[in-house]
Parts: sequence; C-alpha cells; structure tokens
Amino acid sequence: MQSANAPLPRPPIAMARKNRWPARLDLAQSLTGLALGLFMWGHMVFVSTILISKDAMWTVTKMFEGYFVFGTAHAWLVSVVVAVVFALFIAHALLALRKFPINYGQWRLYRQHMGAMRHEDTTLWFWQVVTGFALFFLASAHLTQMLLQPGLIGPYESAERVWSGRWWPIYLVMLFAVEIHGGVGLYRLAVKWGWFEGSEPAVTRARLKRLKWGLSIFFIALGLITLAAYMKIGYDIRHADAPRYTPAWLQNPPQSPPPAWWPSWLKEARP
Repeated sequence: MQSANAPLPRPPIAMARKNRWPARLDLAQSLTGLALGLFMWGHMVFVSTILISKDAMWTVTKMFEGYFVFGTAHAWLVSVVVAVVFALFIAHALLALRKFPINYGQWRLYRQHMGAMRHEDTTLWFWQVVTGFALFFLASAHLTQMLLQPGLIGPYESAERVWSGRWWPIYLVMLFAVEIHGGVGLYRLAVKWGWFEGSEPAVTRARLKRLKWGLSIFFIALGLITLAAYMKIGYDIRHADAPRYTPAWLQNPPQSPPPAWWPSWLKEARP
C-alpha cells in the first residue's frame, strides 16, 4: 500500500509535435536558389551571343519576344519572364534573411567563429552573405528596368544602355557578385543535399569545389568579355538617336538575303 507521504506519480510527458516549417522553408530556399542559379547561367549564355554576332543576339532577343511563333515581336512576354524571375528573387531573399546575422553582436561572434575555425566553407558562406546583400540592390535595379522597359533589349539597345546610360559600372560589380553568390550557393546545395555524393565525402567535396571555382572563373571571364563587347558597340553608336538594330535582310529595302536557317514564312515579317 502506497504511503500517504509518497510523491504522486508524474503524468506521462506528451510528445511534442515536430515543427516542419523550418524544413519546408529551407527546402523552398534551396529550390528558389537552384532556379535562380540555373537562370543566371542561362542568362549569361544568352547575352554573350553578342560575341558571335549582332544578328545572333538579335535572334535570341526576338525568340523571347515570341517573334518566331507569332511573326511579330511582343516585348511584354519579356516582362512576364522578368516578373517570374523577380518573384523568385524576392522569395529567395526573404527566405535567406532568416539565417543572416541581424545585429553587430551576431556579426562579431560569427567573424570570431570564422577566424577560429579557418574553414573554407564557413568563409564561402560569409562571401555569399556579402554578395547577396549587394545583389539585393543591384539586381533589383536591373530587374526593375527590364520589367518596365522590355523593348529596350537588343544589340544596339542594350549597348546604348551599357555605355550612354552608364550602366557598365553597375553591371561590372553585379557580374562578380552574382557569379560568386550563385557559384557558392550551387556548391553548398550540392553538399547539403548530397548531390553527386560518392563513397568518400571529402573527395567529393574537393571535386565540387574545383568545379565551382572553374565555373565561376569561366562565367566571370565570359561576362567581362561580353560587357566589353557591349561597351565597344555602345561607344560606336554613342551619337545615334534611340538606336534600334534590324538585321540586313529585314531592312527596307533588304541589304542582304536572309540566312539559310531563316524560316521562309517569316521572310516578309518585321520585328
């Protein structure tokens, strides 16, 4: 028989329900970052077509404007694409802010932690935060301009904005920021989610790092050459009034026959 002074048995502790929202938000951050990183590489490939020829860059521009589908260019289609990218950009930035140090004390503690560990991945995260902060302003300005002025994209139009519009310093800084931020982000995603993971994680991580730096150097070099090409074109047409580029075979009268790959049903169409 239980004594009157004996302590009463404790009720069973209810199992706390797991909060899955942090994991969901982390997954959303990873997915938006992956989409933006892949878009970043695709965008660099598209704008670098100016290195092939003005006609090549014009063709890519008109492709996004639906010219090869409708027979006429619709610049508002570019605004739709930019709006989707802008929404992903804002969502990714808001999700990433959850992990940023929010005051000086946290920044100081992190810098002390980074200095004590001297771990490359910890340092890479620091530069990802710095470049992400810069992109919040630089990329927002660029995307806003593309959203509101989608028709000012093309060999002459883009070059005029770069040179006469004096956007080249912003694009120069943004090039390094976006390539470093995106490259580090994609590397961290591969490590975090175990992509390409082999039997030896340390070896896999070292290979991913080499691949990340190789891709970053390649795209930064490609971006610098591309920016220089737009600056050269912009300088050459600096005295032109609202320049618009039209391929020779679409001028009136035509200055040359259309290329062999040009669809016959578009030969009489105009951009």
